Amino acid sequence: MKIITLIILILMTTNNLNADVTYKKATFAGGCFWCMEGPFEKIIGVKEVTSGYAGGTKENPTYTQVSSGTSGYTEAVQILYDPSRVNYDDLLNVFWRSIDPTDKGGQFADRGSQYRSIIFHHNEAQKKLAIKSKKKLESSGTFKDIIVTEIISFTTFYPAEDYHQNYYKKCSIKYNLYRKYSGREDFLKKTWKE
Repeated sequence: MKIITLIILILMTTNNLNADVTYKKATFAGGCFWCMEGPFEKIIGVKEVTSGYAGGTKENPTYTQVSSGTSGYTEAVQILYDPSRVNYDDLLNVFWRSIDPTDKGGQFADRGSQYRSIIFHHNEAQKKLAIKSKKKLESSGTFKDIIVTEIISFTTFYPAEDYHQNYYKKCSIKYNLYRKYSGREDFLKKTWKE
């Protein structure tokens, strides 16, 4: 009986700790949102990663509208994170290591403005950190070409349809084939020597 009581107390304490957390949001566009979920979900302190559409003006855009390239939206992920466990700089580092920041026309096999890379900052502090990290990447010599990733103010985000959420887990074989043959996997391994 004492063991059960102890387990219940531990669970109650854990739940109370989570209730006191003030989560923050980060929003990144890095081409296909399927490929952006996994890297962020692996980070301790990230509570949730949602695939969706960011930056446009039409209410409740659909995948068909966004993928047409005429909606003004980009495929993006929105991250809910605990800033006491992971900081925004860490998220930026994962972002840069998940994309080709020199590609103005999209990302890998996905072409068009709806697949361009963008950091959507939610406040002035995020903006400053994003600019600083971009400058650091530019001066690192990792890339010969100009870093074209945009840093713009966050305006809108709509979650994508349910079948897009956690696609890399739900359809792992299709996802892994897509990631490999899109060129993303080889590019990232070569660039970051992973």
